[in-house]
Amino acid sequence: MGIETHSETPLARAVRAAGSQSAFGRMIGRRQSTIFLWLNNDTPLPAELVLLVERETGISKHDLRPDIYPHAQASGMPVERTGVACNQPSISQRAPA
Repeated sequence: MGIETHSETPLARAVRAAGSQSAFGRMIGRRQSTIFLWLNNDTPLPAELVLLVERETGISKHDLRPDIYPHAQASGMPVERTGVACNQPSISQRAPA
């Protein structure tokens, strides 16, 4: 029984889907000890492995790394960003008053 059996994190679910920490490690090219450390320290799955793990385990990339792959808003509209308005003329392009 591994540490992943007591956790509901997406990484733990992916490890369980693979069968064991060792099997998960073989699947992604990492040692079992690395997988244990990730689980024990709540380390996020490295970004370069997210799509592989999603494909092999069925655990969503949105769940594995929501900081990289956020869930779409319910409206389907893009997330509003604050910053420079690009649809306005710059000061140098404005007509003199």
